[in-house]
Amino acid sequence: MKKVRFGVVGTNFITDWVIAGAHEDERFELVAVCSRTRERGEEFAAKHNIPHIFTSLEEMAASDKVDAIYIASPNYMHAQQSILCMSHGKHVLCEKPLASNAREAAAMIAASEKYGVALMEAMKSTLSPNFLAVKENMNRIGTPRRYFASFCQYSSRYDKYKEGIVLNAFRPELSNGAMMDIGVYTIYPLVALFGRPNSISAQGVVLESGADGQGAVNMQYDGVNATVLYSKIANSHLPAEIEGEDGNILIDRIQTPTEVRFYPRQAPASGQEKRVDGELLSKLESHNEYYYEAAEFINLILEGRRESQINSHDTSLATMEIIDEVRRQLGVHYPADEQ
Repeated sequence: MKKVRFGVVGTNFITDWVIAGAHEDERFELVAVCSRTRERGEEFAAKHNIPHIFTSLEEMAASDKVDAIYIASPNYMHAQQSILCMSHGKHVLCEKPLASNAREAAAMIAASEKYGVALMEAMKSTLSPNFLAVKENMNRIGTPRRYFASFCQYSSRYDKYKEGIVLNAFRPELSNGAMMDIGVYTIYPLVALFGRPNSISAQGVVLESGADGQGAVNMQYDGVNATVLYSKIANSHLPAEIEGEDGNILIDRIQTPTEVRFYPRQAPASGQEKRVDGELLSKLESHNEYYYEAAEFINLILEGRRESQINSHDTSLATMEIIDEVRRQLGVHYPADEQ
């Protein structure tokens, strides 16, 4: 069996989670880590039994010991690091959001084509079997009319922010903020299902640091309205829903779909309709939630494809275009926008 030898950039908890999921695919082989300090690299390598440690990304990208690189560095570094790795012929799985803005995303996609390597955004939710169940049952709701999604999760980093300590999550110089961190989970599935909207209207709360704390975005398609809510300064337990003329699909958590139900349209009963549980479409997933993105990416490499049909380059680009417009309307600016 052919294995794909991976190097990783970034040694935080996200990388731990992705590695755990990727190890469930026996074609995955973790061979290298790149860290800013040798000490941190050695610590992470010992934790995950990684044989090769680099403190220079250029050296890891040039190494013949590595086939592909997973990038989980701060958002503002995604484009530069991904393009560097691709220029050395390495396939790149880049953590979401793909880039700081659409211009950077387009440059990354162009590099994938130029160097003939795979590039994929690590958006796990759209690759999950339960999101596939949503797509497979969209025809049952008839003509779609509305998409609604919410991901609002109060951040412990906001407590620090209120104490006057601005951690990375709320630092625009790192291309961070609520939309980039968790709002993207509401936008990406929308684009995967419906493509680019015709118009966008956004409102939100921008913190004194210049990062967005939360937002609400309305988008218009031909015959379809879309509304998304996101926040790092308040919680919500609202599910996501796709509404059609013949029925609805309810998704418990848009960021990690675990329960998906179909509700057929009931006959009018003057407000006296009986409540129904809906048909369960989701299945208990047999793998770690991060397995599916790793498996999809490895498939691309071994099949000689540059992009996923699900987490496609155009879906990533369109998502960044929407986020750019939301930021423009909210007045959220990143230094990366000027480069």
